[in-house]
Amino acid sequence: MKWQWKDYTINNEKEKLDQNAIINYILDESYWGKDRTESQIKESIKNSLCFGLYKNSEMIGFARVITDYVVLYYLCDVFVLKEHRGKGLGKWLTETTINSPYLKNLRGFLNTKDAQDLYKRFGFKDSDNAMVKKNK
Repeated sequence: MKWQWKDYTINNEKEKLDQNAIINYILDESYWGKDRTESQIKESIKNSLCFGLYKNSEMIGFARVITDYVVLYYLCDVFVLKEHRGKGLGKWLTETTINSPYLKNLRGFLNTKDAQDLYKRFGFKDSDNAMVKKNK
């Protein structure tokens, strides 16, 4: 699918994703993915529903979703490159992703330590009953 807004496009075509840009951002810029390997990032893209944000043909943002397409989804690895922030693109990417036909009417989850206000705009709420386990 493809969505257009001004000079920007979002699509969910994995073959158009700039995997090197995603890997570089997650390893060098994110707080959440620094402990991953390149191989893990590539495999996670392969096994997820992904959305690329583009200005012309340059990928400037990304969102990844883990889902069963029936009951729930987990939104993760959302970013817009620094030089393109402040234009509402992160909001548009989030809104387009969670309202896509693939996720409509599903229960959504995410983790963030710095963007609660952004995600609350889209109906996400703080939850006290979340539990986490990291397998080694």
